[in-house]
Amino acid sequence: MSTGNEAPATWLSQDAHDRLQAELDEHIANRPAIAAEINARREEGDLRENGGYHAAREEQGKAEGRIRYLQELLRTAKVGEAPTADAVSPGMVVTIYFDDDADDTETFLLGSREIAATTDLTVYSPESALGKAILGGRPGQTCTYTAPSGADIKVTVVSFEPFSG
Repeated sequence: MSTGNEAPATWLSQDAHDRLQAELDEHIANRPAIAAEINARREEGDLRENGGYHAAREEQGKAEGRIRYLQELLRTAKVGEAPTADAVSPGMVVTIYFDDDADDTETFLLGSREIAATTDLTVYSPESALGKAILGGRPGQTCTYTAPSGADIKVTVVSFEPFSG
């Protein structure tokens, strides 16, 4: 039974998946070098005033965080073409127009930041105000969302198609 809390699937092209896997492999391979750097800095003396030691520890923390994030993303992502949907969903290239001006259009990818590296399109998260407003939308449907500035913005879905990356 669905609880409604499941995150939408993240679809990655094979190329994007391979690039993220290579980044993960590089971070994992670099672990011994970071540990050696920390040990070398530790031997320099007083840790309270050792900027090199603290910088190396901070770098290790960032690398470990990225490793955990990539491992989870690659474990849960689906590789290939996103299934064709009859409504706006993550992994879609969406064209909208603003207010009632059909000439004021914007085309963007509704997806995760990681996909941004694979395209020249602007990427909006499904969790953004705009993303939440248009999720499930169909061509011709008008949605309103509140921008970070507090203004209510009206958009109309023109079209959408799966991202081919």
